[in-house]
Amino acid sequence: MASSTSTINVQVDTKTKKEAVKILKGLGLNMSTFINMALIQVVKRNDIPFEVENPKPSKELLEALKEGEDILNGKIKTKKYHNAKELIEDLEDKS
Repeated sequence: MASSTSTINVQVDTKTKKEAVKILKGLGLNMSTFINMALIQVVKRNDIPFEVENPKPSKELLEALKEGEDILNGKIKTKKYHNAKELIEDLEDKS
């Protein structure tokens, strides 16, 4: 009995496609095989077979990044060290 197949045409960002093809090739797969594997898993799991997320930085990370930017821009004055030894000595003095 011959299997029946269907064609799927999708639009994908060129850079994303090139990167994906490179990764899949390293895994011994081509795009068609990967898409078939993914769709089979969707059917078997009745769900998406991987986590879909839009990672957002935490409030703490955003605050730390802002503080680092302010230090770099001179908005926050910080003590400067010439080497790691000076830093360690200063930390030990505060202990």
